[in-house]
Amino acid sequence: MYILEVNQIEKIYEGKVAHRALDNINFSIEKGEFVGIMGPSGSGKTTLLNLIATIDRPTAGEILINGKNPHVLNRRETALFRRHELGFVFQHFNLLDTLTVEENIVLPLTLDGVSVKEMDEKLHSVAKKLGIDSILKKRTYEISGGQMQRTAIARSIIHHPSLILADEPTGNLDSKASKDVMETLTAINQEEQATALMVTHDPFAASYCHRVIFIKDGQLYNEIYHGDNRQAFFQKIMDMLALLGGDSRDLSAVRL
Repeated sequence: MYILEVNQIEKIYEGKVAHRALDNINFSIEKGEFVGIMGPSGSGKTTLLNLIATIDRPTAGEILINGKNPHVLNRRETALFRRHELGFVFQHFNLLDTLTVEENIVLPLTLDGVSVKEMDEKLHSVAKKLGIDSILKKRTYEISGGQMQRTAIARSIIHHPSLILADEPTGNLDSKASKDVMETLTAINQEEQATALMVTHDPFAASYCHRVIFIKDGQLYNEIYHGDNRQAFFQKIMDMLALLGGDSRDLSAVRL
């Protein structure tokens, strides 16, 4: 069963000179898959993620999430769709400083008017799974970057979304915290059969995916599969990034 289907997507930004950000993108993701998207800066990765996240609309083609096209919904329906079907994990965590860790995590449930009892059960189950049950009463400025990202992951999965969208989830973390976060995402993917799509510059993070789709100049360039050995997959990712070119910033420090 496909959780995500991207069919002949084009995105053109109008201006004095029209810019084609994405051109005829086609791929699909099955339930329980963990897929990475990589490519040089300006290749269209973030544009693609924004279209899937319903933050932006495609110029042509359609995106189906769980068989539904969110881009035909009105504003209110889109907001509900996003809240129920999607979970978001961002580079900058996007946590609210005025709330405690637990208040941040249960935010999607609060918006939906879930009972306090059910909220508590879900909160403690997800916090335990992510190893953050000891920091629930703390404010976001009292915890580390890795703990912030685990809090953001907890918030993204507490309502069991159809699809988790992660945008550079290790972008602001040191190598130990990055490893923790990627192992956390992998565990959720395996234990909960959570379906995830991650945009990343980081070959280390990408090596945790089942497969990685590469985009160049708004077009699909290639796709590689994990196989049995993560070290070998990491090397394949590095080779592919070297082929793609782009500036050296795109190849973050190598660490395995």
